[in-house]
Amino acid sequence: MYTTKMKQPLMAVMSMAVGLCACTPAQEAPVSETATETPTASVNNEAGRLDTMAARFAPTEIVADLSRLSPADRQVLAKLVQASKIMDALYLRQVWAGNEAMLLDLIRDQTPEGRARLHYFLINKGPWSRLDDNEVIVPGAPPKSPGANFYPEGATKEELERWIASLPQAERARATGFFTVVRRSGPTFTLVPYNQEYQNELTQAAALLREAAGLASEPTLKAYLTSRAGAFLSNDYYDSDVAWMDLKGTVEPTIGPYEVYEDEWFNYKAAFESFVTVLDEAETAKLQRFAGELQDIENNLPIDPKLRNPKIGASAPIVVVNEIYASGDANHGVQTAAFNLPNDERVISAKGSKRVMLKNVQDAKFAKILTPISRVVLTPEDQKELAFEAFFTHILVHELMHGLGPHNITVGGRQTTVRQELKDTYSAIEEAKADISSLFAIQFMIDKGVLAKSLERQLYITFLASTFRAIRFGINEAHGSGIAIQLNTLLDKGAVTVRSDGTFAVDLAKAKEAVTGLTRDIMTIQAEGNYAAARDLRDRLGVVRPQVQAALDKLMSVPVDIEPRFTTADELVAEANRSRGR
Repeated sequence: MYTTKMKQPLMAVMSMAVGLCACTPAQEAPVSETATETPTASVNNEAGRLDTMAARFAPTEIVADLSRLSPADRQVLAKLVQASKIMDALYLRQVWAGNEAMLLDLIRDQTPEGRARLHYFLINKGPWSRLDDNEVIVPGAPPKSPGANFYPEGATKEELERWIASLPQAERARATGFFTVVRRSGPTFTLVPYNQEYQNELTQAAALLREAAGLASEPTLKAYLTSRAGAFLSNDYYDSDVAWMDLKGTVEPTIGPYEVYEDEWFNYKAAFESFVTVLDEAETAKLQRFAGELQDIENNLPIDPKLRNPKIGASAPIVVVNEIYASGDANHGVQTAAFNLPNDERVISAKGSKRVMLKNVQDAKFAKILTPISRVVLTPEDQKELAFEAFFTHILVHELMHGLGPHNITVGGRQTTVRQELKDTYSAIEEAKADISSLFAIQFMIDKGVLAKSLERQLYITFLASTFRAIRFGINEAHGSGIAIQLNTLLDKGAVTVRSDGTFAVDLAKAKEAVTGLTRDIMTIQAEGNYAAARDLRDRLGVVRPQVQAALDKLMSVPVDIEPRFTTADELVAEANRSRGR
């Protein structure tokens, strides 16, 4: 059993592991012109099999222009990269208690199989292949627990549900909250706050954030870093989430526990992650018009008017950034292209949420993944309509739509949230909602004249190609399951058709109707907190049908996603080390 605690800090072991994998760096993956051949990599041995699995992630240099940054800002970024590496270590612990000991064993294994396992372990942040229904890739690892390490080993979902239901209301709120883990206490369970469970790592991270705050000249950055350092120690993240919403300036970090995807049982518990980014001022300025449209979109959502929010959060910043470093839940398997945070419903109600677009990551995904996919699933005529602007705009509005629609709801006279009521179905349903309602919202803005009519056909065709990009993440994953729900709905409504040659096409008029209908259905389920309906929708439509699978089989030589190599971050850390004489 892999449960032994390591004597050296996990962050140091992670750095050692990454260094070992970087000793023989992979070449930048070429973009396939036809993307129809079967891979020729050897699968005659375990190392070859693992290398073939890892090859589904195209090695990609992640760089950003820092020429305008002051020396102090460069030092701030270096400190943030250091703190982010602690988020990697924390996330490994959250995924599985045995990750630490297993990683050390893999580092010791100098065989070709050992090197291949280490590489793929680091991609997945654990001994399971996330693209393959969590297939075990390291001998000795158990099946992946849907409760991760947020709940006690050996506990069942049913006994946890009974225990949570037995708690007084205040304790139940903590049990279903973001920032506690559940541990055994004799014959029952107890709650442990994150600041106790992860005390050593969070103390180190807080110190680095305070050092970064001391170097920062931008007042809002200094305030956020100071407040987030305090949150790591107090377990109260509200004030630092508000401070994050108010960030200004070039340096744009996001660090802490946020997304709940890893908690597949309940979607209650937040996983640690970090994005270290710099603002793209020119691209950000172009998008500010969208923020002014949000209330009008909310007012016209295709749901019962009483379910609409008459006053969405006052603040809805949209920023375009270039990524320097990502870690933890932000850097495993498929890479994040954009995000909408915070997830705390209290902050959303008071302040709204911020949408962050990772432009250099999206550029890489469009060139290396989506363009080759389009050559297989679209006709030559429709391939001409594939457009980065449509891809970028859909991702942006997807993030905007996470902030619209139902969040805080009333079920049976009880105040609650969509997340708490939909439980394990929440992430897939929420991703499907944001995706499909973003098409509704963009069409609304096209019809209103906010966006050009020329975007319309490009939007639906680019989205169709992108459904095949996302469904390859696996239907056991929230985004993959959510996109399957949408694609199957579009097929059932005749909005998407399959041609005799296996390519796919869009019927524009039927697509608009289907988009409106699915937006209404999902948002109504959310507003009602209807877990049974959500589960039925996910189980019935969150599947890969034969015609879709036939197209996916033709995409075997197209990478599923990118494997980032953080070139700019490495340079910043090396620069900081030299300045300290190391």
